[in-house]
Amino acid sequence: MVWRTALVVLRGVGQVMFQGHAGTGVLFLAGIALASPLMLAGAVIGAVIGTVVAKVARYDEGEFDQGIYGFNPVLVGIGTLFYLQPRPLTWILLVAGCVVSTVLTHLARRHLSFPTYTAPFIVVTWAVIIIAHAAAGTGIDVKPAPAPETPAGFLTAVLAGPAEVMFGATVLTGLLFLIGVAISDWRHAALALIGSLVGTALAVYHNNPVGTISLGLYGYNASLAAMAVYLWRKSLLIPLLAAAISIPLTEFFPSQLGIPPLTAPFVAAAWIVILIGQLEAVFIKEPATP
Repeated sequence: MVWRTALVVLRGVGQVMFQGHAGTGVLFLAGIALASPLMLAGAVIGAVIGTVVAKVARYDEGEFDQGIYGFNPVLVGIGTLFYLQPRPLTWILLVAGCVVSTVLTHLARRHLSFPTYTAPFIVVTWAVIIIAHAAAGTGIDVKPAPAPETPAGFLTAVLAGPAEVMFGATVLTGLLFLIGVAISDWRHAALALIGSLVGTALAVYHNNPVGTISLGLYGYNASLAAMAVYLWRKSLLIPLLAAAISIPLTEFFPSQLGIPPLTAPFVAAAWIVILIGQLEAVFIKEPATP
C-alpha cells in the first residue's frame, strides 16, 4: 500500500510533462532540488495532497494510478513558493490551492470534452497571488532575482527552457528533466527539446530581452505545447506549429495583462492547434456522392 502510494505520488510529479513514470518523477524532484530546496518541498506537498484528495474522493482508479491528480497540485505547490515568501499565510494558501486544483482537475476531466492540461494550476495560482496581495499586500512577494545582462548562450537558454516548466532556470535542472522524460518516452524528450529550441529561436528573432531569453522563459511553454499536441496527433510538424504559437502568447500575458504567464501560453497554443485541427476536418471533408 505504501509502495503503491509512493509510486502514484512520483507519477504525479512526472505528469507535469505528461509522463506517468515514477522514475521520471524522481529525476524531476532531483532537478527541482537543484534549483530550490524550498520549491522541492512545495512539489512534494502538492504531489501528496493531490494523491490523498483523489484517493479519499475515490476518483477514477486508472487515472489515480497514473498520477493524473498530482501534476496540477505539484505546480501549485512550486508556484506558490516561487512567487510568495514562506509565511504562514503562504502555507495556508498553498495547501488550499493544492486541494482546489485537484478537485478542478477532476471536474474538468469529467465534464469537459477537451483537454484542460494545466488550466487548474493556472487559475488557482493566479487566485492564490490575488488573495495573498489582498490579505498581506505585495510585501509578501518574493523579490525576483535580476535577469542576467550577459547572454548565457543559445544552447544554455534552450536547455533552461524545460527547467522553467517547474520554475528552475538551470541547465543541469533542464538536463535532468529531459533525461526524466526520455526514460519514459524518447520522442517526448526530443519534442521537449525541439520545442524549447523553436521558442528560444523565435524569442531571439523577436528581439526579446536577453535576460529573459537566457532564463529559458520562452522555451518552457513551447516545450509543453509541442509535447501536448504530439499526444493529440502524432506528427512532427504540427507540434512545431504549437511551439511557435506559444511565443507571442508568452509575450502577451506580462506585457498586456500584467500577470505571470505561468503555463497559460502552452495551454492556449495547444487549444488553438486542436481547434484548427477540428476545423480542418470539416474543411477538407468531401461531400457525399449522390
